[in-house]
Amino acid sequence: MSNPKKNLRNHILLSVFVLLAVIAIVNAVAGERLIAQQPPEGQEISQPPMTPERASVSRFAFIAAAVAFGLGAIGAGVAIGNVGAAAMGAVAEKPEIAGQALIFVALAEGLVVFGFITALMILGKV
Repeated sequence: MSNPKKNLRNHILLSVFVLLAVIAIVNAVAGERLIAQQPPEGQEISQPPMTPERASVSRFAFIAAAVAFGLGAIGAGVAIGNVGAAAMGAVAEKPEIAGQALIFVALAEGLVVFGFITALMILGKV
């Protein structure tokens, strides 16, 4: 008879290994694209100089973007947890309302999208 704890441990280790492999592949592809986008030799990309004032504004912009996305994700997680539990309870009693329950879960997922868009808008101004 197999040990459930050992099976869970093996499953978690396999999941972590697959995740690390995917991250390595994505980094390899993204790194290649970054190198490919280097300007030709002898040509400079003009950017305004980094001053202490500009660095301070950038720091607060990055913090604001992180807070916008982070709170959106946390709020969506709480909402999906509560709505999903209630929806599954309702679907267990009345299976024909599964489509309506899915709509409510998708509405809660929209919070993450709003947080992400807000973060992108903030980062676009930096």
